[in-house]
Amino acid sequence: MKAICFYFQIHQPFRLKRYRFFDIGNDHYYYDDFANDDIVTRIAHNSYIPAAESLLRMIEQSEGQFRCALSITGIALEQCEQYVPEFIDLLKKLAATGKVEFLAETYAHSLASLTDPEEFAMQVKAHDEKIYQLFGQHPKVLRNTELIYCDELAPQILGMGYKGVITEGAKHILGWKSPNYVYSAAGAPKLKLLLKNSKLSDDISFRFSNPDWDAYPLTADKYIDWIASTPAEEQIVNLFMNLETFGELQHRDTGIFQFLEALPRFARERGIEFITPTEAVSKLKPVGELTVVHPISWADEARDTSAWLGNKLQREAFDKLYSVSERVRLCDDRRLKQDWNYLQASDHLFYMSTKHMADGDVHSHFSPYETPFQAFTNYMNVLSDFIVRVEEQYPLSIENEELNSLLTTIRNQATEIETLNKEVASMRQNIEHYNEEHRLREKKAQEAKAEAEPKKAKAPRKCATRKAAKKEEPKAE
Repeated sequence: MKAICFYFQIHQPFRLKRYRFFDIGNDHYYYDDFANDDIVTRIAHNSYIPAAESLLRMIEQSEGQFRCALSITGIALEQCEQYVPEFIDLLKKLAATGKVEFLAETYAHSLASLTDPEEFAMQVKAHDEKIYQLFGQHPKVLRNTELIYCDELAPQILGMGYKGVITEGAKHILGWKSPNYVYSAAGAPKLKLLLKNSKLSDDISFRFSNPDWDAYPLTADKYIDWIASTPAEEQIVNLFMNLETFGELQHRDTGIFQFLEALPRFARERGIEFITPTEAVSKLKPVGELTVVHPISWADEARDTSAWLGNKLQREAFDKLYSVSERVRLCDDRRLKQDWNYLQASDHLFYMSTKHMADGDVHSHFSPYETPFQAFTNYMNVLSDFIVRVEEQYPLSIENEELNSLLTTIRNQATEIETLNKEVASMRQNIEHYNEEHRLREKKAQEAKAEAEPKKAKAPRKCATRKAAKKEEPKAE
């Protein structure tokens, strides 16, 4: 039976306020609270909330046959908790159905996987903990930022305990192969890959309401017919998209919600089921290995990382940011670590892109800045202040290796002190235990002595009585 695997992404960065050069060293708060509140609240009410309500109805009306996956960044969850907690309640209801799977990803929606394996692992772990805290699930399938993946990442992802990864079904990687199968990772064959069907996903995300599209208008029955007409041996059709496709990118008046809610009925009529990513990697066998030498993503026509690292501005900002990663991890300043998370969001680099695509300037559409250069200047001003704060804790004049050596010595000394303190505590406990046993022995000895003394006193009196009795006996005549 052919299956559909739906995955919806939710992410919102903490947008930066206009931060001038003269603010460096004077203002350590970087965020535009008004814009963050306004944007998240608007998108939640236009898209996230009605879309979540649609998913709930789809699960209920299909009697649990419909199922899907959600991936929500940690920093998006923080904003939803702060500005639209009612959406978090809806997500908990979806989790409670047992038909919605939450995927793992980087907490900050960062590009750490491309440069800093330790930071990547820490962020994924932090995200896992956040998902478990809110929804009671430990993710089993990973969705890296922007579906970024390459062979080099596979062993680490497998080592972190994940069964599968979802990524882009890029044409230059697949060649003649179809994305509608499960593949195994060339870098770690036990790790399974689920590939986005770009055409069918983008038909909903970008072309649904386009009257110039030759397939317009798109209806649920027509769409399911397209899926059903794929070769019978193809296992799975992965439809990956942003949740804001519904209600934000494609407005409510286009009929997008009715289209979504009608899909399970027509899928059932055509014998097509819905499965989650974990079910897919557990039930379906890979048809072969897929080699991905260079990182791919789901962005732009190139399907690579050039949307974030394609020009000198982006590379300079990226390198500058991660030049202090080791120092930030060593510090205990909660506010500094929070800013570190927010500044890693890949969106800040996306706004600096100078690329222009055939279907329009998507980068400028999402950017709050007038130009990429303005985005770069603002971000670098913020980053400069952030680095000054990091340097106050761990001076940049000390090389990373020297700093690590010093901190290792400090940690070793701290560990030795902790070990000695434990030994002292153990010895004290043993002494107290010995003293307690000694007191108990003395107490028992005293009690035994006290019991023995009355017996000794009675014995003489008993003998004296017998002697007296003998004296009173009459003499024989």
